[in-house]
Amino acid sequence: MAAPQAAAPSNIFGQGSFIQKYSDVMIAVAIITIVVMMIIPLPTLLLDMLICLNITIALLLVMAVIYNKEALDLSIFPSLLLITTLFRLALNISSTRLILLDGYAGEVITAFGNFVVGGNPVVGFIMFVILVAINFIVITKGSERVAEVSARFTLDAMPGKQMSIDADLNQGAITDAEAKIRREKIQHEADFFGAMDGASKFVKGDAIAAILIMFINIAGGFIIGMMQRNLDAAQALQTYTLLTVGEGLVSQIPALLISTATGLIVTRAGAEGNIGSDMVGQLFRNDRIFFILTGVLLFFAVIPGLPGIPFLTLSIACLFIGRLLRQGTEVKAKTQKEEKKVQEKKKATTPENIVSLLQVDPMELEIGYSLIPLVDTGQGGDLLDRIVMIRRQCALELGLVVPTIRIRDNIQIKPNAYIIKLKGIEIAKGELMLDHYLAMNSGTVFEEVPGIETTEPAFGLPALWIPENEREQAELNGYTVVDAVSVLATHLTEVIKQHADEILGRQETQNLVDNLKKTNQALVDEVVPDLMSVGEIQKVLANLLRERISIRDMATILEVLSDYARATKDTEILTEYVRHAMARQITQQNVQNGTLPCITLDPALENRIAGGVQRTDHGSYVSLDPDSLQNLVNALNNELPKLTNMGYQPIVLTSPAVRLYFRKLVERSVPGLIVLSQAEIEQSVEIQILGVVKI
Repeated sequence: MAAPQAAAPSNIFGQGSFIQKYSDVMIAVAIITIVVMMIIPLPTLLLDMLICLNITIALLLVMAVIYNKEALDLSIFPSLLLITTLFRLALNISSTRLILLDGYAGEVITAFGNFVVGGNPVVGFIMFVILVAINFIVITKGSERVAEVSARFTLDAMPGKQMSIDADLNQGAITDAEAKIRREKIQHEADFFGAMDGASKFVKGDAIAAILIMFINIAGGFIIGMMQRNLDAAQALQTYTLLTVGEGLVSQIPALLISTATGLIVTRAGAEGNIGSDMVGQLFRNDRIFFILTGVLLFFAVIPGLPGIPFLTLSIACLFIGRLLRQGTEVKAKTQKEEKKVQEKKKATTPENIVSLLQVDPMELEIGYSLIPLVDTGQGGDLLDRIVMIRRQCALELGLVVPTIRIRDNIQIKPNAYIIKLKGIEIAKGELMLDHYLAMNSGTVFEEVPGIETTEPAFGLPALWIPENEREQAELNGYTVVDAVSVLATHLTEVIKQHADEILGRQETQNLVDNLKKTNQALVDEVVPDLMSVGEIQKVLANLLRERISIRDMATILEVLSDYARATKDTEILTEYVRHAMARQITQQNVQNGTLPCITLDPALENRIAGGVQRTDHGSYVSLDPDSLQNLVNALNNELPKLTNMGYQPIVLTSPAVRLYFRKLVERSVPGLIVLSQAEIEQSVEIQILGVVKI
């Protein structure tokens, strides 16, 4: 049996504690008590305790501000400023009542009136006036101005800060929760400095009230002493002036402390720690400053007529500090150098460094060193701009956001060669000649031009590399002429289209769904995740991309899936339903001048394919014997030239029931073949059948 755990020590000020639970009641009672103090006379002992409490609260606020890292760490300060000012005025009224009624206001006021100023009312009066002047003219006035300017600048900067947060959020640099926290912080800063601007008026009014209260106490005490207590003028003035001065000093010292705290909290800018650590770190960070200061002070020490000992002492102190800082800098630099070596050695042997090698880029383009000028903008290379346009083109034509393509040079391949990789595996390659143009015979060439024979890498067409001076003549002779970077860009575009279904992963699918959710949340919520998972949607999209059907219209795709996902979970069948719904897009993509030239399948062949369909829990497939499959491929290859020789796309039109399965049968043997069903062609299109496949 496990031993019982010791109870954690309770925090009387923590969340859920008694004080925290009833803090609102306590504050309300405290404020009401302060107001009552202005009306009900207080015993001298209680007044002494409250005066000492006032000084303690002032010291507490100063210490709290000093150890703040930023102004909002003490966002309650404006309210505290009001409460402490009200408390101080209540003490002034209570002490004034006792001074005028009894000629005695407790030990604290008496001590300040006799001990602090030596019993001299003139000295005490002067000290009081100086404290009030410092508090009112210097500290309070400056704090008020800083708070006013800070509030104005904070409000003016709010739109820019909000736009910066929105930009970071759109780029994915921060999450929605982080953006919400940053927005709230900006709002709190504006509220805080606005409140401080108003709260500083309390301190200003308190200083003015202190002067008025002092003159009222002296005048009132002088009259009461002479008329009611039968004191002579000198004795009355001595007694009441000392008490008034003592009461003023007791009041102004906490006021000065709180004003100082106000100034400290509104003048903090760019702080990274508390005031003490920031001050030491920023003043004592450069040893050269203290060496220069040593020389200046030493110069003052030897000038005749100036006190030499103080300047010499300070010069020695600055020299000592400078030496300590210099030694600390040298030790720190040496330590950092050693730590860097240790970290580099550790980094080379840690498993984390090995794990980083497992990262595979979605797409890579490796180029030989002779092709580097294509990427170098300083040499006129615009390949990077071309890739941006390729990604834009794929987004418009296929609805696919192509991931960033990493370009790197590879000295292990031929200087003029390039390799296109998908997830670290080579899928295409080619060679370029930067100082030549690629000339391709488009079928209209009437006179050949000399050149280096090659093969166009994107479509495998015969071509020639010709020098620049032959370009114009080749175009006049009917050749299609393109530059080297266009050859690479075309090849890269075609590779992306051929492997679009592999480029689209679950994360890319999730991004597409999230983008649709911004404008069509009800549709997305209906489909994901109740009807289909992101992985199942990705399979449907990949099936469409595999046959170069654009997935840009995500709303239509998800609407179809929401209608049929309850009936079947077979993603291939769902893809067929989506294709039927996208008939207008598919028709527009393949029709030429309102006509669809194609070949079709013999009805007997369609029946045979439909009869050979085998359905399993993992999908469907067609079971045909090898001889029949070979005969089908041969018959198809015999009919397709009827289209290609006339310049048409190789299109086979089937019934909706067999389109998917016929496509599976021939996709490896006849790559690039477009297989459509009657359900995917609009009724207004004229179907021109140029051949029939029979076996």
